[in-house]
Amino acid sequence: MKIFSLLAILLLASLSASAADQPQPPATGTQAPAFSLPSQEGAQVSLDQYKGKWVVLYFYPKDFTSGCTVEAHNFQRDIDKYSAKNAVILGVSVDTVDSHKGFCTKEGLNFKLLADPNHTVVQEYGSVMEYNGMTLAARNTFLIDPSGVIRKVYLKVSPQGHSEEVLADLQQLQGK
Repeated sequence: MKIFSLLAILLLASLSASAADQPQPPATGTQAPAFSLPSQEGAQVSLDQYKGKWVVLYFYPKDFTSGCTVEAHNFQRDIDKYSAKNAVILGVSVDTVDSHKGFCTKEGLNFKLLADPNHTVVQEYGSVMEYNGMTLAARNTFLIDPSGVIRKVYLKVSPQGHSEEVLADLQQLQGK
């Protein structure tokens, strides 16, 4: 029994150590980490280009997968509502520019998808996950105000209904 208890303690210690090694997402009320990544058009997009606007920065695992397609379609469906609230949508995954270009074309997406194949920005935003031996972006979203401060953090997002949730929070934060 002592050996079993010791093994359980060692297992828990190793699990908490590996969780501590994972980068943590930036907190609400902090300055959003700056970044510059290529979009599906190949042009560099940086956060500071959007000073004066609200930014919905959402991380997603993979182009052309069911949950990611649902999430992207919902943001696209609501794009006029975001525009009316002075907000832009930026999606980030570890896929390539070419993958994003194909995904946007196939799914009719008009907002920017940013390629982070080196995992730089997904690491900075604590949005990394391992899946079947691959490093992917975890499904997290950051609502950033016009001055670059993170106003809301959404972790482990469910793709269905997420756009509506972000819009409701945006409306509340804007007091409109």
